[in-house]
Amino acid sequence: MTAAQHFPLMVADLEKKNRTQLEVKAPYDDAILARVDTADADDINQALTTASQLFSDKNNWLSVPQRIVILERAIELMQDQFEELAMGSAHEGGKPLIDSRVEMARCIDSIRACVDNLRDNTCHPVPMGINATSQHRFTIMNKEPIGIVVAVSAFNHPLNLIAHQVGPAIATGCPVIVKPAEDTPLSCFRLIEIFHRAGLPVEWCQAVLPENHHIAEKLVTDARVAFFSFIGSAKVGWYLRSKLAPGTRCALEHGGVAPVIVNKDADLDIA
Repeated sequence: MTAAQHFPLMVADLEKKNRTQLEVKAPYDDAILARVDTADADDINQALTTASQLFSDKNNWLSVPQRIVILERAIELMQDQFEELAMGSAHEGGKPLIDSRVEMARCIDSIRACVDNLRDNTCHPVPMGINATSQHRFTIMNKEPIGIVVAVSAFNHPLNLIAHQVGPAIATGCPVIVKPAEDTPLSCFRLIEIFHRAGLPVEWCQAVLPENHHIAEKLVTDARVAFFSFIGSAKVGWYLRSKLAPGTRCALEHGGVAPVIVNKDADLDIA
């Protein structure tokens, strides 16, 4: 029997110690696919401290050309590992492989959209000359990154949803800390590893799996978090929104697990 793969936390300068592990099992046969280290309160604080110190010094910020190179290289690596990533998503999520391949294609397209937006939306002229005080003036608006992003993701599309959250954070120059779903964390870790291999320093994109809901809530509600991205149930999303620190902005994408009813006369071959 092959030993289950081990996935450590993706946190920069992390203290080496024994950590509780989560077993990730295949929905088809309950086989153990991997074991993932979980984060305690100190690990979460380390991730937030790393991101905060990184962002506080503008000399550390990644330039637009650097971000474009990283994202384009990530696209190449995703294309090279297309089948491997799709298969991994199908194994841990329980979806048909054909669906995971579609998801993988969308994942790549999501990152490509980030590159396109970076090329087209660097600076914007502001209308002037419309009143006496703005006569003979020309103004350009340049947006800066908002700060630390915490992204809590869902299980149903573990590749594409992470791409939707992490890609824009990288594109805008924000350090991001990702909390994947407990059912499907492996796709998240694999995708973030690709960003690191593409040249993104580990400090800019960290991934943690909190050991309990209380610690996960502390990650989301920390005052150092500037933006909270959530994909999941409305109940949890609205609850976490109510607990955010003052000034933290958020984007919530709520959904549900809908049933599928197959009638007795359904043609399974066509299905």
